[in-house]
Amino acid sequence: MTLTIIIILGVIMIAAAFGAIYFNKLLAAIVSAGVISLLASVIYLVLGSPDVAMTEATIGSGLTTIIFLFALNKVRKENKK
Repeated sequence: MTLTIIIILGVIMIAAAFGAIYFNKLLAAIVSAGVISLLASVIYLVLGSPDVAMTEATIGSGLTTIIFLFALNKVRKENKK
């Protein structure tokens, strides 16, 4: 059962990775990269490592995505000037 969940999440992660590469919109690519990290944290949790899962979810998925979104917003504001 655990192996099935890991395989399904891995396939979704690969699809999200291809999405992050091929999306034309930067916002969609940033969200897709955040989804990859969030799914990685779920895999860590399934494998029995909740401390690594919390760290990945907090820093990898949360903080990194927020920093990328902040940078994208700042660049868009600078380009409007």
